Amino acid sequence: MKRSFKERIRAVVAKIPRGEVLTYKEVARRAGSPRAYRAVGNILNKNFKPEISCHRVIRSDGKIGGYNRGVKLKREILKREGAI
Repeated sequence: MKRSFKERIRAVVAKIPRGEVLTYKEVARRAGSPRAYRAVGNILNKNFKPEISCHRVIRSDGKIGGYNRGVKLKREILKREGAI
């Protein structure tokens, strides 16, 4: 059975190693829908599963981007992991 776009996004994000980041655009590309980067952000904003490390996804311009637990916490986690 074919996985949904949401499932493909979560699978890509779950594989981002600690200390590394991907852009929303790269996540969309790896999930098979390169122009759906805004949809990636919307999907990740609704994610509360700890095994899906959505804090490791940033904007293409290098800025942190949003985070459903707050941008401040996202920045702290990324610093702790050595990604920024």
